[in-house]
Amino acid sequence: MTRIVAGESAVPKRKRAVEAALAIGLVLLIAVGAIVASNVSRNTEAQAAEPSPAAELKLGYFGNVTHAPALVGLKKGFLQHALGGTKLSTETFNAGPAAIEALNAGAIDAAYIGPNPAINSFAKSQGQSVRVIAGAAAGGAQLVVKPGINSAADLRGKTLASPQLGGTQDVALRAWLTKQGYKTNVDGSGDVAINPTDNAQTLKLFQDGKLDGAWLPEPWASRLVLQAGAKVLVDEKDLWDGTGTGKPGEFPTTVLIVNQKYAADHPDTVRALLKGNANSVAWLNSAPADEKANLINAALQESAGAALPNDVLTRSLANITFTLDPLAGSYSKLLQDGVDAGTTKKADISGLFDLRALNQVTGTSKISAAGLGQD
Repeated sequence: MTRIVAGESAVPKRKRAVEAALAIGLVLLIAVGAIVASNVSRNTEAQAAEPSPAAELKLGYFGNVTHAPALVGLKKGFLQHALGGTKLSTETFNAGPAAIEALNAGAIDAAYIGPNPAINSFAKSQGQSVRVIAGAAAGGAQLVVKPGINSAADLRGKTLASPQLGGTQDVALRAWLTKQGYKTNVDGSGDVAINPTDNAQTLKLFQDGKLDGAWLPEPWASRLVLQAGAKVLVDEKDLWDGTGTGKPGEFPTTVLIVNQKYAADHPDTVRALLKGNANSVAWLNSAPADEKANLINAALQESAGAALPNDVLTRSLANITFTLDPLAGSYSKLLQDGVDAGTTKKADISGLFDLRALNQVTGTSKISAAGLGQD
């Protein structure tokens, strides 16, 4: 029955009921439409965020023999071949801190670099900037000095050079001097003056008698010895007893790093880069000595503007081990050396390494991140 109130008829009442039902239906329809639209939007966003090969990879490296995997990878075409349709662009640097600045600014996406600048970048960004994804070279760094300097005691008041403040050799030099009882400051003052200097300038300054020595990577240590009469006071390999790595005499000199966001957006491209790097290292470890020397020299001519004398190149290569292992077990010591040198603050470097793609590419024995990341 329909109840009729005075002044009303049954028709308006029924009309209002129908209108209410229509309104409720419209609200439900809008709600369902919103849910569908939201799901479509999320699916579209997920598809847009789907990792894909990059259109371009911008790679940084140094014109040093310790960066031979980059030199060979470019000259032999290992890197571009592995990258396929991804365009490979390159930029050369003198030392690590400058390469890190370029990477953080987006000028490059990946770099062959020394371990200490990688540590600094990771620490300063609280783990957001870079990941170490592979090794490239170990060894090949020495403190070379004037012939009259025979021990650490002779260095007080002397002036030494390193490639760049905060770079791997700079940290090694400062940490070693600290252990000898000397104080050094980042402004160049202290018991021993350290002047961060471009490697080519270091050679000239040493020849002109304006430097007493330098802690340098190859080929520059060999150039000062063979072309400028320097002698080796410290071979860095003698400072590494294998603690943490199980490989006495080996220490990381060059590793391969990548911008973290780039790696997340383009994992296939990073995997391809790792394949090219692995092919370069394999070639360096199997090629005949003459062929290897000729190719590296041709690459140095292009990237650094000059080839090396045969004796310099031979000595340099004898001091270097080319390896895909970044020797992650040495990084706690490298971090502490940076702290002791005053170029790095204490930090947690857990997560610095991501070696999963490397281990997929190599498919052989697992390369360890030593608890400092994923492997």
